[in-house]
Amino acid sequence: MNKKVLIDLSKLKVLNAGLGQTALNFGMELGKQTVSDLQFSLLTPKQFNGFFGPKFDYINTNLINRHLPVLANSFDLLHSTHQLPKYFSGSSKTPLLLTIHDLNFLYEKKPDKAEKYLKRVQRSVDRACMVTVISKFTASVVREHIDLRGKEMRVIYNGVQQSDPNTYKKPDFAAAGTPFFFTIGQVMEKKNFHTLLDVMNLFPEKNLYICGETKTPYSMEIRNRIQNEKIGNVFLPGTISDGERGWLYQNCQAFVFPSKFEGFGLPVIEAMQHGKPVFSSEMTSLKEVGSHFAYFWEHFDPAYMASVIKAGLADFSFRPEFRKRQIEYALSFTYQKNIESYLNIYRELLGLNYNE
Repeated sequence: MNKKVLIDLSKLKVLNAGLGQTALNFGMELGKQTVSDLQFSLLTPKQFNGFFGPKFDYINTNLINRHLPVLANSFDLLHSTHQLPKYFSGSSKTPLLLTIHDLNFLYEKKPDKAEKYLKRVQRSVDRACMVTVISKFTASVVREHIDLRGKEMRVIYNGVQQSDPNTYKKPDFAAAGTPFFFTIGQVMEKKNFHTLLDVMNLFPEKNLYICGETKTPYSMEIRNRIQNEKIGNVFLPGTISDGERGWLYQNCQAFVFPSKFEGFGLPVIEAMQHGKPVFSSEMTSLKEVGSHFAYFWEHFDPAYMASVIKAGLADFSFRPEFRKRQIEYALSFTYQKNIESYLNIYRELLGLNYNE
C-alpha cells in the first residue's frame, strides 16, 4: 500500500506574498511528477479544491480546524511548507517535516511579539522529525535562535518559476521610450526601498518602478517623500500581473533590490533569468543567492549606490559571457530540483530508500 503524505499549502490564501507563490509553484510542480509509491493529499483553501489536478486528494482548511489531529493520524507523513503551521500543531503523532523560510520577525517585530513567534517556531521544530531551510543564511539564523534538539536540518533552495514571454504585457504606467530601473516586493520597511529615492535624483533621465503591495504605512511615507520632494521619476503602481512583471524584467535596464531581510531573495534570481544586471544589498541571504552574478551595495549612501550602479552597468554591457553564465546560474534554480529533493526526503523518512 502506498504511503500517504499530507502537504500544507494553506498559504495559497495570500497569493501575492512570497509564501503564497511558493505554495502555488510547489503544488504545480508536484502535479507534474509521476509518483507510484506515494499518495498525496493537499491542505488548501476551499477555492483551490481540485486546482492542481485529479491525482491529489484535497482537504479544505476551512473544514478541518477541529478534526485535523484525528485526521492527521490517518497519514504516514505531514509536511508543513512554512515555519508557522496553523493546522499541524495538534496532538497527532504522525511525523512532521518542517520547512523554515526565515526568522525575519526577529528583526521586524517588537521584542515581545518576536519572542512569541520564536516560541511558536520552537514548538514546531520540537514537533518535527526533520527541518529544511531555503538558504544557508536561514540555516545559520535557525541554529542561533532555535534548539534543534539534535534533529537534522538540510538546505533546499527554492525553485524559481520561469515565465512565458508570450504572456508579457506592457503596463499602462510604463512611459514609452524612457529607460527605467525596476524593483518588486511588498512595500514594507524591511525592503528598504526609500533608499532608492535619493539614488534616483542622480539618474534624472531614468524612471524607477517600485511594484508590489502598497497598503502599508511605509508605502505612504515613500509617496509623501515623492510628493514633497518633487521626485518625478519614481513611481509606486501597486501590485501588478504576472505578465506585467515579466515585461518589466525583460525591458528594465537594471533590477535594484536594497532589501535588508530576505530568507532567499526570489526577485534577484527572476531578474537574472532575464539576463539583467542586478544591484542588491548584501544583507541576510542576498550575498549567498546573488553569488558572483550580482553587484552588491555595502552600505546605503546615495552617491555610493549610484556609483555602484553606473560602474556595474558599464561592466555588464562589456561582458556578454558574464551575462550568459548569469542566466545559466539563475536557470539552475528549478522547482523540479526542489520537488525531487523533497520526494527523496519523503521516501527517506518513510523508509522507502530504494537505492540502498
